[in-house]
Amino acid sequence: MQVKPKDLKSKAMISQPIVGKSYEEVVVTRDKAIQILKDKGYLIVNTSFIDGPQNRDHMKMRGIVQVPIALLSESLDIMSKCHAVFFCKGWEYDRSCKIQHAIAINYNLKILYEY
Repeated sequence: MQVKPKDLKSKAMISQPIVGKSYEEVVVTRDKAIQILKDKGYLIVNTSFIDGPQNRDHMKMRGIVQVPIALLSESLDIMSKCHAVFFCKGWEYDRSCKIQHAIAINYNLKILYEY
């Protein structure tokens, strides 16, 4: 018999346009999205690449030439671990968000939108 943990929650990631936005704008939007997802009962899987080994300077030091493609690749790896994706306002104008959206549709992930 397979035992299912009682605290098993659906996982969600955030797809957020960041080009042309200040650090503060990105953080405020992300914090709002996190709260919405928590209120809906989701466990949020971190896709914030602002700090840590995924930041642009660190990637360039590792020899990555196409940083946006590397970041997209990492976000898709994270998406593979999720049940849902939350798309922040403006996603439809961002290259990476549009690709994430197409993948979410084609692989039947639950899609949530910021209103």
